[in-house]
Amino acid sequence: MANTYTQIYIQIVFAVKGRLNLIPKKNKEELHKYITGIITRRGQKLLAINCMPDHTHILVGMKANICISDLTRDIKAGSSKFIKEKAWIKSRFEWQEGFGAFSYGYSQLTSVINYIENQEKHHEKRIFREEYIGFLNIFKIDFNDKYLFDFIE
Repeated sequence: MANTYTQIYIQIVFAVKGRLNLIPKKNKEELHKYITGIITRRGQKLLAINCMPDHTHILVGMKANICISDLTRDIKAGSSKFIKEKAWIKSRFEWQEGFGAFSYGYSQLTSVINYIENQEKHHEKRIFREEYIGFLNIFKIDFNDKYLFDFIE
């Protein structure tokens, strides 16, 4: 799109269906590379990614040529198929329906990238449910517990 200039930074968060720990740590780097390829092919810029056993955080520099829901759909569908083809788990793999998307300014990028890269440390003190509800509250997003991810604690 000629003469279109944007600076849009979005953190996308989504969970494994049923919040099961299905993403093997030994395969995490390979999954990161695969998801990076999806984002790059869609013309977007990956700034940070961290796939935990039960959820994923991605920070993307977005252009105006795609909407967040389309990009997230492509990431979830493509990575789900990739995990199935690799046969990393014996059971069926699915991402839960829905996702969180949180916007940031340029001056916040370093702290958001550090936060995503240090997910393991954060989750020593705080479970995903608390983290996710914290994002919704910080960003003042109205939500109904009924429509949150299926949390199994």
